[in-house]
Amino acid sequence: MPSLNDISHIRISDYDYPLPDNRIAKHPLPDREVCRLLVWRDGQITDHVFAEVPGLLPDGAMLIYNNTRVINARLRFRKPSGSTIEIFCLEPVSPVDYAQIFQTTDRCTWRCLVGNNKRWKDDALSQTIDVQGEAVTFTASRGERRGNAFDIVFSWTGGVTFATVLEAIGEIPIPPYLNRESEPTDKTDYQTVYSHIDGSVAAPTAGLHFTDDLLAQCDRRGIVRRELTLHVGAGTFQPVKSETIGEHTMHHEFISVPRALLTDLINHRGPVVAVGTTSVRTLESLYYVGITLLDNPNATDDQLTVGQWAPYRNQTDIDPRAALQAIVDYLDTTGADRYEGATQLMIAPGFRYRLIDGMITNFHQPQSTLLLLVSAFVGADRWRAIYDHALAGDYRFLSYGDGSLLLRGENGR
Repeated sequence: MPSLNDISHIRISDYDYPLPDNRIAKHPLPDREVCRLLVWRDGQITDHVFAEVPGLLPDGAMLIYNNTRVINARLRFRKPSGSTIEIFCLEPVSPVDYAQIFQTTDRCTWRCLVGNNKRWKDDALSQTIDVQGEAVTFTASRGERRGNAFDIVFSWTGGVTFATVLEAIGEIPIPPYLNRESEPTDKTDYQTVYSHIDGSVAAPTAGLHFTDDLLAQCDRRGIVRRELTLHVGAGTFQPVKSETIGEHTMHHEFISVPRALLTDLINHRGPVVAVGTTSVRTLESLYYVGITLLDNPNATDDQLTVGQWAPYRNQTDIDPRAALQAIVDYLDTTGADRYEGATQLMIAPGFRYRLIDGMITNFHQPQSTLLLLVSAFVGADRWRAIYDHALAGDYRFLSYGDGSLLLRGENGR
């Protein structure tokens, strides 16, 4: 693996390509599974439709996807003057646990971006909303500034949960590059069929193409299906503005992986295929959590957070199964049934993949960290051949666009 110095000097301009606005899919196709699918298998490119995925996955594969659900994270407060303050929920502050904060019934605190902040002169913003037929007073109070965000204290009447309040007042935060307002159809279009854990402010969009029927076909083929959770943050939309990636700061994201999945990965002997870059980052982060625990079984939560440059600072040949077993042992010691933590992992060309043999993903923005991740998987400049093929072949790009299946090797790890 290249050194950290080599990685940090990668120029983001080398990962640019022309993407006309008319190639960005503004809406998904009416039938999710009939979108196009580019398959790259060890350097060879073929064209398919997504409905063929069950038959295109390698024999004995384990398919792992992100079960996070997008919340109505965008809230609007209209002031008497007519101006609108927009609050975008990023991550929980109090309670810090995702499951707990959605079940609070009167008060909670989130870290938020605030649009039109200069016009927020009052101590609090308030409005009355209809929640399941009852009038509920919903209030937002601005707290301490945290970089470009604020801690916002929300309070409300009626004894309903915060999840219920968000469902009533909030909007689905579709990606800014769609250049349109969210629409009622986005409430279903921007969720995967297997989403059920609230927390994301952006969808793991590679999974949007799956239908219940396609998942059933995978089962009939003997494909093992498993879930994990990474709550996608607003940083997923953050462009790389620096000349080199060493100057770019990756965002932290919450991950949750069941103990059962860890043991399944240890025992599985076939290929592992991740659905989406969020699943990729979660799985590959586990290796470095395990490495830390092998070195220090009593590591704190902060020490277990996977740093942006962890793979390039800690270059080791420890077997991935040994790293995963270290996490299982840690869970057994603590009595937990899942590993929960955070990752800031940067996957860039030169990264050594430890757990996955394939991925399903969409076509990503130019000069993005997601494009770096794909390039790290296919190798060198091969991403250009893939994207040139997709552009020449009228593939649809970004969140609501077409998909790709990228596979390396035939025999798994």
